[in-house]
Amino acid sequence: MLAADPLVLGVPLKYVSLLVLTVQNSMLVLVMRYSRVTSDTPFYASTAVLMSELTKFTICLFITAKTSAAEHKRLSVRHICNDILGGDSWKILIPAGLYTIQNNLQYTAVTLLDAATFQVTYQLKILTTALCAVMMLGTRLSTQQWLSLVALTLGVILVQIPADRSNTAGSMLSATDQSQLLGLMSVFVACVLSGLAGVYFEKVLKGSRKSIWVRNAQLALFSIMPALFGVLIVDGPDIRQNGFFYGYTA
Repeated sequence: MLAADPLVLGVPLKYVSLLVLTVQNSMLVLVMRYSRVTSDTPFYASTAVLMSELTKFTICLFITAKTSAAEHKRLSVRHICNDILGGDSWKILIPAGLYTIQNNLQYTAVTLLDAATFQVTYQLKILTTALCAVMMLGTRLSTQQWLSLVALTLGVILVQIPADRSNTAGSMLSATDQSQLLGLMSVFVACVLSGLAGVYFEKVLKGSRKSIWVRNAQLALFSIMPALFGVLIVDGPDIRQNGFFYGYTA
């Protein structure tokens, strides 16, 4: 007999999760765009990425510790360290680095593109993820799924066609066009990295007995190192002059 799906306020958990992810993905772009264009002194994207990873690691570490304490009847730092740093934890280094680069590219793209263009173009990550799943996991897609991916790609292409091309034909790219091109390139690279990292992470999860919270704690922890590298190398001189939280608002 199949177990019943867990419920949240009488609604199946899978539908609640779908709703939450939809709202989260929609609001993320709007909030990122708003935070980058509403201030005369924009914050450094590398610091935002680092703070995000620190926050995720703190949350995942707390849940991992709580789960470990319930399993071993006591809180053991040694068990937690073994769970996070032991075994095949090194495998998470690859998606951690890819996700960190992707997150930085997202801030670059959302600064240079309007929210609608970024949101639509970023859906190409569905295509890149599907292609990576086919190549890396041997996933088989139905004809309907392939047609959906083609329709998605065509839709993204149509969004990029300028409404008025009379002034752009035969002329050099303006500064605005160059910024938009750089933004689109950032989105495309971010989509490829998202597909690679997501499928690789799924592959690690399928071949592991460790909980999803331990794996997420590892992912956040190992993402802190490349994120810190970005803070020190990319924005280091400006941060030393203006401060880590330069551009942040209360």
